[in-house]
Order: sequence, then structure tokens, then C-alpha cells
Amino acid sequence: MNVLVNVVLGVQILTALGMIGLILVQHGKGADMGAAFGSGSSGSLFGASGSANFLSRTTGVLATVFFVATLALAYFGNVRPTSSGSVLETPAAVAPAASVDAPAAAGSNAAIPAPAAAASGAGQIPTK
Repeated sequence: MNVLVNVVLGVQILTALGMIGLILVQHGKGADMGAAFGSGSSGSLFGASGSANFLSRTTGVLATVFFVATLALAYFGNVRPTSSGSVLETPAAVAPAASVDAPAAAGSNAAIPAPAAAASGAGQIPTK
């Protein structure tokens, strides 16, 4: 499961970088970075309007892959394992309470210990 999350995260990072690059290269309304690479010229690799369509479609595909990878990472982040094996995450076992009516050993109140804070006086506020 951890390997799958790492693969999806790698795909998401690569698509994000690819989208950043494609968006910067596209020709906007003004003279952007796309004009420096000749994306508006008719003698380009994809023809007069072919580069704009190709870059737009590729950006759309990368955006879709990025969106799916984001949803997959959100799903994997919320999946709870059936048993984690951690001692800290398991619920505490409830010990049976001592019965008040049960006779104490040797007839004393040693079976019911006093709370530690009350016995040591740690929780009390000194008076003036």
C-alpha cells in the first residue's frame, strides 16, 4: 500500500511540473513566453493552429491526471488500517472493579488504596 501511495505521489508531482511547463509555453493574449519559442508562427512543428490545440489538449490531459492522482491520494490518506499493531492505538482494557461488599484481606481497608494526589497532598492549594 505504501508503494502505491509513493507511485501516485510521483505521478502527481510529474504532472504538476508538466502542467507548469506547458502553461508557461502556451501563447497568451500578449507577447508571452510562448512567442519566444515561436508557438505563434505558421512554420511551427504542428502547423499554424496545431500547436495551440496540441498544447491545450495536453494541458487538459495532464490536469485530468493530476486531479485523479489528487483524489487517489486523498482516498489513501483516509483509509484506516484494520489493525495497526501499535500498543498506543489499541483501546485500554477495562479491569473489573473491586466489590465494596467483598471482605478485605485481614479485615483492613488495604484493598481500596487512597488516590495518590490526596495521599501526598499534591493537588491542594496552600492557604495564607
